[in-house]
Amino acid sequence: MRITVLLGGTSSERDVSLASGLRIAAALRSRGHEVTAVDTARGALSAAEEAAMLAGTLMKTLPPEQEALARLSAETLPATARRLPAAGTTDVVFLGLHGGTGEDGTIQALLDMTGVPYTGSGHLASALAMDKDLSKHLFRQAGIPTADWMMAPVTDIEVVTALGLPVIVKPSKQGSTVGLTLVKRAEDLQSAISLALEYDDEVMIERFIPGRELTVGILGDEALPVGEIIAAHEIYDYECKYTAGMAREEFPARLTADEAATVQSLSKRAFRALKLSGYARIDFRMTSDGTFYCLEANTLPGMTELSLIPQAAAAAGIGFAELCERIVQLAVRRRTGEGR
Repeated sequence: MRITVLLGGTSSERDVSLASGLRIAAALRSRGHEVTAVDTARGALSAAEEAAMLAGTLMKTLPPEQEALARLSAETLPATARRLPAAGTTDVVFLGLHGGTGEDGTIQALLDMTGVPYTGSGHLASALAMDKDLSKHLFRQAGIPTADWMMAPVTDIEVVTALGLPVIVKPSKQGSTVGLTLVKRAEDLQSAISLALEYDDEVMIERFIPGRELTVGILGDEALPVGEIIAAHEIYDYECKYTAGMAREEFPARLTADEAATVQSLSKRAFRALKLSGYARIDFRMTSDGTFYCLEANTLPGMTELSLIPQAAAAAGIGFAELCERIVQLAVRRRTGEGR
């Protein structure tokens, strides 16, 4: 097949997307596909450009500076739509984008207009999952436990009264814990909200749930083995996610059969509640009394060397190249009406 991998972009997860997308492109080529890698901010990458990127250090311990991303967006955004493949030029688009217009449904809506199949969820589901406030309302309606939360603006007294401390303050529409702060003192709340506002115009304040960090990958109709993340920091932040040695992942997690089945069932319920399709990753906290709290759904989860869904697939006996192949086939089937 002719496959276009979209990667890069101008979100705060640009570096993650480049690392994911180049790895995806290499895997699909190993399966015999004709692959073109396209940075939505810069255009199609030559073989030499791909090689140079792979030889360098794509992933840093911090996300790109917001000012640099803003300049890049201003320079390139008008041409982004023109860089999307038109019908007849490719058989399927593999979305290696993370955050921003790549994950919030914007790119998906544009691709819907072209009629080109693409991986992951449709534009509405992508938008729902990206908006953590809307997601949590839908989780609650579907009977999926999730931590109590409020949306800024709020006063320190309102937060402490309603949620207690500590709390998590985060942008409502971001990923990779960008702009996220664990707040333990009331006097630190407003500065944490200000930081989150640098990344999004909506900010969530969420009750912190102490416990084990779990994740479940969904591939088609299948829940992959549950994983547990043991991070070097108190929270599984950007540095821990993308720096070797800063986190340990266990697949499968050390759970009883009943516990694993419960969290996998909740994951599939969350997947359906947000109308997701193809694949996704659903994150949870498990408290000491065995209660699972759904944190969020990731519609285009990372596919880097350190990412979680490739590890979950490996635990199920699915290699990385096969995982990419399956995701492509799910996209084609969804477009032809054979499956969601």
